[in-house]
Amino acid sequence: MNNLVIVESPAKTKTIHKILGKEFTVKASIGHIKDLPEKDLGVEIENNFKPNYVVIPGKEKVIKELKKASKEADKVFLAPDPDREGEAIAWHIAHEISEKKSQPLNEKIYRIVFNEITERAVREAVKKPEKIDMNKVDAQQARRILDRLVGYGLSPLLWRKVRRGLSAGRVQSVSVRLVVEREREIEAFKPEEYWSIRAEFEGSQPPVFWARLYKTSQQPKTDSKSLIPDGEAANAIVADLNDKEFVLSKIERKQKKRMPYPPFITSTLQQEAARKLRFPAKKTMSVAQQLYEGIELGEEGAVGLITYMRTDSHRVASEAQEWARKFIEKVYGKDYIPEKPPIYKSKASVQDAHEAIRPTYPDKRPEEIKQFFSKDQHALYTLIWNRFIASQMSPAQLEQTTFTIESVHAGQPVSLYELRATGTVIRFNGFMALYIEGRDNGEEEDGELLPALKEGETLKLLNLLPRQHFTMPPPRYSEASLIKALEERGIGRPSTYAAILSTIQKRKYVHKTEGKFFPTELGIVVNDYLVERFPELIDIGFTAKMEDELDRIEDGKMKWVKVVREFYNPFSHDLTEAIKTTGKVKPKDIPTEAICEKCGLPMVTRWGRHGRFMACTGFPKCKTTRPIKTESAEHKTHDIEKITQLTEEKCVKCGALMVLKSGRYGKFLACSKYPECKNTKPLSTGIKCPKDGGDIVERRSRKGKPFWSCSNYPRCRFATWYKPVPQKCPKCGTDFLLEKNNKGGTILFCHKKECGYKETEKAPSEEAV
Repeated sequence: MNNLVIVESPAKTKTIHKILGKEFTVKASIGHIKDLPEKDLGVEIENNFKPNYVVIPGKEKVIKELKKASKEADKVFLAPDPDREGEAIAWHIAHEISEKKSQPLNEKIYRIVFNEITERAVREAVKKPEKIDMNKVDAQQARRILDRLVGYGLSPLLWRKVRRGLSAGRVQSVSVRLVVEREREIEAFKPEEYWSIRAEFEGSQPPVFWARLYKTSQQPKTDSKSLIPDGEAANAIVADLNDKEFVLSKIERKQKKRMPYPPFITSTLQQEAARKLRFPAKKTMSVAQQLYEGIELGEEGAVGLITYMRTDSHRVASEAQEWARKFIEKVYGKDYIPEKPPIYKSKASVQDAHEAIRPTYPDKRPEEIKQFFSKDQHALYTLIWNRFIASQMSPAQLEQTTFTIESVHAGQPVSLYELRATGTVIRFNGFMALYIEGRDNGEEEDGELLPALKEGETLKLLNLLPRQHFTMPPPRYSEASLIKALEERGIGRPSTYAAILSTIQKRKYVHKTEGKFFPTELGIVVNDYLVERFPELIDIGFTAKMEDELDRIEDGKMKWVKVVREFYNPFSHDLTEAIKTTGKVKPKDIPTEAICEKCGLPMVTRWGRHGRFMACTGFPKCKTTRPIKTESAEHKTHDIEKITQLTEEKCVKCGALMVLKSGRYGKFLACSKYPECKNTKPLSTGIKCPKDGGDIVERRSRKGKPFWSCSNYPRCRFATWYKPVPQKCPKCGTDFLLEKNNKGGTILFCHKKECGYKETEKAPSEEAV
């Protein structure tokens, strides 16, 4: 019997073929095969929003191969990913390969779903094939159509009102709004001064310890910000404390349990990888996809090492809990196994279609298979392994101790001042033996180590430390905290967080400096315009409601046409009204102290196609312009052509260190001894030229468009408009692939034309935009 299995990714084919054997042929669709047309709306609004799907350019050959293979097969099993996008891909494939277009799912074509690529899961899926879930298909279709309607409506409007080449969309715009509003909170924030006083004490037993002033008889409030308002009050209290004696009036001990963290879901994996590994969300998902689809483990072949990585459920299969308990007992002992396997609750809105993200095999410990991993694969797999095992371990047993210290007079407490010291002792480390979650900025650590003292002891004051503080504005979003904010507000879904963060940076609405998101001026302009003209569209509550309705479509509780129509009617009205308005939207010129060197008139900063620049107020008579000074994260100005970063590379002409600069055509290396030495060189990508072994470097054309070429130009003529990616071609083994981005996602293809390898990274349509 000849059976055909169709998956999305070529990387899965090896893993699944190894599991199913010779009776099965495994082919890949390489992502979506059909989509809405690129150059047309592709949606018949007056015909119940009927979508007109077309074959994605370049996928004709793939479809032809799938049709041929399906004709030769006795059974066809559609096995794209177990989510909405995967269901839509399976639906489109079924329509293309079926001989009866009116009945694409017949006795020969089946849908199979598995949460992990293991022999047990894959074989069980083949034994119990299902039908395509049309509710999932409808939910994906609704999202795709909504995003197309918004994209095709707003993008041309922004071209006319702000700048050519701009785009906007449902979820992207709300995400930018969060960043812009946080920046405005920071700008509007007025810091308030307050002081703290810490005292160092010595008791009858070491070590010495620090306590903080908790309250005074004049100021019984325990809020540290109102306790000591200024330096004058702090100095007065310090002077008074120096004349006092102190007694340990109370010792309070509390036994606390610290429960283990639940296994990862998509959002928490992205947050923790950002905190601990400094991975952007997009990189986290890319590496997780590799671990899910299969890693070559020597003679064992390709093995899928984790469960499906797009999930919002904390559910864990009972067999996985069982092997985890056996592993914990063997490595850590019986005390580290809880009486019953823990059950972690998920949010009410969770679909619960998939398990949490966990390892698939108990015998694949990270250190034992490290030699088969890249550095990033090993780091992420270790994180997932440790988090899952820790989630099945016993709680940690902590003892929190609080010392209450009072000032005394003539040996008697007079309650003028009360100080407190808090410390935590780990009595049993439990899951903490393996894993402790990373912290975001501003989260406090546990208290210090306290000595074993007795109530009523007299304490010796060793030191007093007054310290000035100022209240702080809310922190800017990091990747981890922005994903957390999106999740808490119900914006986006597990499959979209990485794409959202990537898109808003790619479109230059925000930029990331030292791990924090800042809105660009362009992002602020676009956000303010959309808030004014489309208040409902980028309302956070409205966007969350739309996500909820898409979930209800998937659950079969709502019809997709009704959801789209209820969205489109008010949106279409707002769009029509916005189009009627005249004039461009742009920031005003900002006066500066600079003087034009040609005519002596003042200079202003003016909004242009590529951001702000310096311009003479005598325009159009005087057309003097020059690059603007920008502001770094530390709020220190620097000209865009000045040194941005010192490197370790030495100048080949004079031996001085090279520096990284930004110029008209992008970043480049220049000698730090300029102008004495004017040596420069392009910035290397770290990838070698396939023709002569030189470095492939990024350059820019006269019009500012990036391209990549050999550093030995013009001796070597290798050049490409597509970004080289340090990833080996799975087909011919060449050292790098080229990356092309379009509306359907990212296409990776081999630079060797004779090879012909090409794959598409599935993009969650435009839900992230």
